[in-house]
This record gives sequence, C-alpha cells and structure tokens, in this order.
Amino acid sequence: MQTRFGMGGYGRIPQNDASLANMSQAHLIALGQQGNASHEQLLEMQSAQQGMRTIATKQNIEVPKVNFYPSRHPDPRKARKQDIKQARKLLLPTKRGLLNPLRWIWGHKYRYNRQTSLCVIDGCNCEELIKYDNLYAKICDEDTGKSLWESYWKNPVTDSPEAFIAREQVTNGRLMKGTYCPEHLHLYHLLCKWEAANDKDHNLTKTGMKEMVKKGVSTVAIPISIIKKKDNTPEFLKRYEGFFQMLERDSKTHSGISILHYQNPETKINDVTMIVFDLRLFQKEIIQQGPTLADAITNLGIAPMPSQQIGGLSNGVMSEAVVEQVEQTGLPQQ
Repeated sequence: MQTRFGMGGYGRIPQNDASLANMSQAHLIALGQQGNASHEQLLEMQSAQQGMRTIATKQNIEVPKVNFYPSRHPDPRKARKQDIKQARKLLLPTKRGLLNPLRWIWGHKYRYNRQTSLCVIDGCNCEELIKYDNLYAKICDEDTGKSLWESYWKNPVTDSPEAFIAREQVTNGRLMKGTYCPEHLHLYHLLCKWEAANDKDHNLTKTGMKEMVKKGVSTVAIPISIIKKKDNTPEFLKRYEGFFQMLERDSKTHSGISILHYQNPETKINDVTMIVFDLRLFQKEIIQQGPTLADAITNLGIAPMPSQQIGGLSNGVMSEAVVEQVEQTGLPQQ
C-alpha cells in the first residue's frame, strides 16, 4: 500500500526507485489512469529513457537517468501541480558545490554551462547522441505529432538545425550556454503543456477572471454558429447559388454528377470550380434501375417457362408458344 513520503506527494514512489523504462504496459496504463500524465505521455517518457540507456551502453556515454515519477493523486489538478513542481526541480541546471571556489566566480556558478552540446543538468554530450541516434527526432508529441527536433532544434525562420538553449529558471530567467538531452527536453515539453493547462484552468476561476478584468482584459463567449467565414463569391454568381445547392445534393446520390474544386496553393481559395456530367454513369444507373424483360412478362400475367427458357427466351429468341400466349392475353385496356 502506497503512503506519503514527506514532501514527495501523494502516493509517489521515492526518487531512487523511480524507473519508467522497466515498467510493463499494464503498469503504465494503470498509472496513466490514476494521475496527471496520460498513457501516451508515459510511453514517450519510457521510450526516451530506454533510448538513452541503449545509447549509453553501446557508445559508452555517461547518461544519468531522469528520476521523474508521475504523481498518483486522485485529484487531477493537484496531481498536475505536483508534477509541475517535481519537473521544475529536476530541470534546474546543476550548480557547483557551495565549497567549490569556482561557484562564486562570475559565469561559473553552473557546472555544465560551457557549450551548446552539453546538457546543463547531467553534462551529457548531445552532439554524440545525435551522431549515433537522433532521439530528438523519434520522440513526438501525442497531440500534434511533431518531434522534439522539429519543435525545439530547428530555427523557426530558416528551418535550419539550431540547438535549444536552456534557461536558469527552466521556463524563465537568463539564457544559458547549454541545452537539454532528449530525456530532459521531453520533460521540459511536458512541463510547458502542464503549465499551459494550469493557466487555462486558473483563468476560468473567479480569481483568474478578476485578475484579467484588472488588467483590462475581458472575455466574451461567442457561439460558433454566429461566426461565419467571409464570402468571396462575386455578386453575379450568387444567383446560381440554388443551382449549386441542387448539384451538391444530387451528387451525393448520383455518381454521374461531380463537382471539382481546384485550390490555389498560396491563397488556399478555390480558384476554379468544374461541374462534370458523365453520361456513361447515368446510363449505367438507368440500366440498373430500369425494369427487365422478365418483369414486363410477369406484369402481363404470363406463367414462367422452364429453366431452359428463362423469361420465354431460348438463346435470345422468344418461343412461338410465348408469342401465341401474348396474342391471346392481349394488352390491358385503358
């Protein structure tokens, strides 16, 4: 039975025993249902830990593990706050010891704040990791599908590779010289998402609304039905609106009617619209829906012939008996 461990949070396993890399899928599913982190996020964290360990074993690179274990508090909001607190603590750059004289020299306070290829927390050489196996490109967001490499290691303007730079206070403070290894960067990515969700919930509370009003910001809820897209249809084409509506309705039931739109790749507007009537498909539908010869003979009240002469036909020729029967029966009088 799980108990509290001091300030570690509700039901949290001590940091020394935390290891998502060795957990089974059933344990991850149960953990995702209990706390703040979803099952997809736990899978990403597990794959990051496993990938880092694999590289450390094969390339003999010293890669300390990230001892993050999600909170299992029954209240999702409190669990998220505990995860945020733990993540911020784990993502703080590593400082030199208090007795180390270099700590009190300007610019030498942090142990691994030397170059962009080093992780500011564990000193891992991220350049060697990328050369062997780019884990940044393999860890993707469960919502957008974008990898950490696309989100953090690319210049948003030139789209060229550019190292992510960490900050002294994780999400704020002065920029440092180092970066985050894949495992720490993924935790940083989750921290940003959790804090954004936390801020969104806070703005919906009475206290949050009062804070927004004091700053001159007000929120007005507008129904989606009121918001309409700007209509760029020329005036002389609006009189054909009923015709196009009829075509769109009939195109759903008749395969012979097709409406083709050609979108401009720059403006994302349909520059060309074509209407196609395919006579071949119309004829095929008429044949499928039209009455057959057998149905016509049945309506006349003629008894069916043997199987060798289906519908009174023998090799495509109507027999004499059927002709005499038709003449005797006659067509119905109007």
